[in-house]
Amino acid sequence: MSLLEVQNLAVRFGDHTAVADVSLTLERGERFGIIGESGSGKTLTALAITGLLPESAVMAGAIRIDDNPIPSDERAMARLRGKRIGIVFQEPMTALNPLMPIGEQIGEAIRLSDIGGVEHIELPLLLGEVGLENRHAQRFPHQLSGGQRQRAMIAMALASQPDILIADEPTSALDLITQRLVLDLIAELCTRRKMALLFISHDLKSVAALCSRVAVMHDGRFVEVGKTRTVFGEPREAYTKLLVAAAEFKTPLRDRQPIGETLLEVRGLTRDYRQGGLLFGRKKPLRAVDSVCFSIGQAESVALVGPSGCGKSTLARMIVGLDNASGGQMALSGQTYHGRDLPTGLRRDVSLVFQDPFGSFDPHLTIGQSLAEPLRLEQGLSLDQQNTRLIEAVQAVGLDPQMMGRHPHAFSGGQRQRLAIARALVTRPKLVVLDEPVSALDMSVRADVLALLAQLQAEFGLTYLIISHDLDMVRAIADRVMVMDAGKIVETGEPNQLFAAPQHALTRELVEARLPELV
Repeated sequence: MSLLEVQNLAVRFGDHTAVADVSLTLERGERFGIIGESGSGKTLTALAITGLLPESAVMAGAIRIDDNPIPSDERAMARLRGKRIGIVFQEPMTALNPLMPIGEQIGEAIRLSDIGGVEHIELPLLLGEVGLENRHAQRFPHQLSGGQRQRAMIAMALASQPDILIADEPTSALDLITQRLVLDLIAELCTRRKMALLFISHDLKSVAALCSRVAVMHDGRFVEVGKTRTVFGEPREAYTKLLVAAAEFKTPLRDRQPIGETLLEVRGLTRDYRQGGLLFGRKKPLRAVDSVCFSIGQAESVALVGPSGCGKSTLARMIVGLDNASGGQMALSGQTYHGRDLPTGLRRDVSLVFQDPFGSFDPHLTIGQSLAEPLRLEQGLSLDQQNTRLIEAVQAVGLDPQMMGRHPHAFSGGQRQRLAIARALVTRPKLVVLDEPVSALDMSVRADVLALLAQLQAEFGLTYLIISHDLDMVRAIADRVMVMDAGKIVETGEPNQLFAAPQHALTRELVEARLPELV
């Protein structure tokens, strides 16, 4: 008798079948992964198991725990979720209450689970089990790092000592080091508590590192199921082969381009943030960027890597003129500036591609209107010339210009990221800053977008500053890598040499945190 058994699960929304004929078994202590791209039905499968499907969904099939059907009554299902099934959601900032310290939120989960013991004894034990100190209990979610917030979510899921832990993309928003720590924590907890794990992800390497069996999901169906090493090492289905190929970068994505004269020079750049009140309680300023110096040549591709909170995005915002430096200066094409004083004539020469392809577009504007906004920097362009620029930019990223009348919600994640790149190209910039440009994308879409970036650089002679925590992607697309830690550039070098023989402790930690190859 299996701990969890799902038979012929189907989920429909009106005439649309989102999940079709899905069956799986999960034994006590087993770690089972479901992989697939966005919209494939992974999360809906988990929601069906936990009784959290939207009211508009119609479910068919059978779900049993210890051979007992899950209850249809919500109150009984809530008790089952509290005692037998724990859930870790993808984004802890949206799942945690921003108005409550995490200790109170975990304590609430302990009380609702009706497990025995006194709260002030149980809470420290639970915090310690997930690697949090007692002092973290008094902090609010925004005062914790991404990894600490995810650990708090895991503690809440473990409050009832569940038999099954469902983790839905628990590491997709984390940097490389934190991702590895969270994966190791989940594996260790499952082993020690003899919990079964249902791990949902589009990251094949995370699944390979954690799960003994895996199901590949596509268009609502399991297209391939088996031992993880067999499915990834000898995939039978064309879709699985596509995912495996997209997950690994065996060769560089582009030919190295001749590097020209210095385009961007950063000299002693510093950014401080004031902490505390206006008068009393003021603390020493937080130094997010600390005396950073580097230069980038024309047509060069430079990657900036480092853990979350090290100052990468702050540095990018100053370079593109969205934030002011507290000290030091920058020079673009020989013209000096300190941040927001970037001369109007230079603003069209530098563009930024944001991490979130959905949040970076105004949902009330059509794509054409959003793409046209940067053209305000161009003086004297006629309407026909603006339209020509828009069409050229959209075609350059492989999309149909007729799509420009649609709104952002009408596009897939990959299409939105292509449009974000098109918006960055519309002013014909010299330097493009890309802040985690593919971290929110599925594996196959990520490969397409990276190939597009390589093609555009070769075609237009673009210069890239790429912020990323994906060392495999960096190795494939960058000429040079800069490693950042606590606001400082601590190591610089060519990717293969830097990753093969890292000199700084953080670089070694990043290299060691990389997940192993699939096979």
